[in-house]
Amino acid sequence: MVRTAILGYPRMGPARELKKALESFWSGKSDQDALLAEAAKIRARHWLLQKEAGIDFIPSGDFSLYDHVLDTATMLGAVPARFRGAAAGLVEPGGLETYFAMARGSQRGGVAAMEMTKWFDTNYHYIVPELAPDQGFRLGGRQALDHFAEARAAGIETRPVLVGPITFLSLAKGTDSTADPLSHLEGVLPVYEEMLRQLVDR
Repeated sequence: MVRTAILGYPRMGPARELKKALESFWSGKSDQDALLAEAAKIRARHWLLQKEAGIDFIPSGDFSLYDHVLDTATMLGAVPARFRGAAAGLVEPGGLETYFAMARGSQRGGVAAMEMTKWFDTNYHYIVPELAPDQGFRLGGRQALDHFAEARAAGIETRPVLVGPITFLSLAKGTDSTADPLSHLEGVLPVYEEMLRQLVDR
């Protein structure tokens, strides 16, 4: 029997709803609750479209407010030091304000955004993770868990997708230019194991 699967679904929406919601949030015309509500509406519509199309393995965790690699850095707790603490001038450490500051910089905090470059040889640009020589990792963002539960609550069973550890590290850069980001593999694997364990439990 043939079964069907896709790795991910375009997230912007047919009328670019996500782009409009993001621009409204960034300009201060709407708040975080409105942005997250619109994002949830887009995800629900896309899961339903895939179910109605007869897709057997529908992905969750493929949606991002900005970038999948940035989401993975957040999941691993790999937030550069300049985005942490009072020095960054961010009123919501670890929340959406920090997330978007990593992607776009923060004028109030006077911190520069992380580097952006092409995903392999495509026209998609991703946020380049910055890893210090003494980088620590811990389970931070739980988007994969949240979206899996969100889909299930809508009556749709999904297959969670993650950017894998080798891909993540291959796309990262060390703050010490002589360091190989792949040297952090032993540090990130326990976090992936914890995330996978929690997904299995659900």
